[in-house]
Amino acid sequence: MRSGRRLSVDVGKVRIGVAASDFHSILASGLETVARGAELEPSLKRIVELVDEIEPIEIYVGLPISMSGNNSASTQDAIQFAKQLSVLVAPEIRFIDERMTSITAANALKTSGRDSKSGRKIIDQIAATIILEQAIEQEKSTGEKPGKAIGEVIE
Repeated sequence: MRSGRRLSVDVGKVRIGVAASDFHSILASGLETVARGAELEPSLKRIVELVDEIEPIEIYVGLPISMSGNNSASTQDAIQFAKQLSVLVAPEIRFIDERMTSITAANALKTSGRDSKSGRKIIDQIAATIILEQAIEQEKSTGEKPGKAIGEVIE
């Protein structure tokens, strides 16, 4: 397992969840929920600020693929977001299949005793944390970089 902090992003239509790991990738935790408006620029600016602050070795972006394996409008949205982010930051961006992360995040929220309304501000962070945990586990188990490089997804 490579040393260095990692950052993950769960791109949503209204909010973007961000999570980060510690230097040894033992702990992944929610960092921030970034509001997303009609224009991506303010959201991208905040993510770039977080990247500059954390100095991750990689950034993982959740790729929302349907259970059947097909792309959707959300898939294209995440790809476009990652594409724009890749121009602004140095760390490599890799896509992680995020099927079931929203359901897992909602279940974690429910288990913690919060309802969906009071948990809106953190559910995206929880989803980003799950994406990051999946990436870390994948690298630990395979010894390979997790997910797909941005060039493998964007043609």
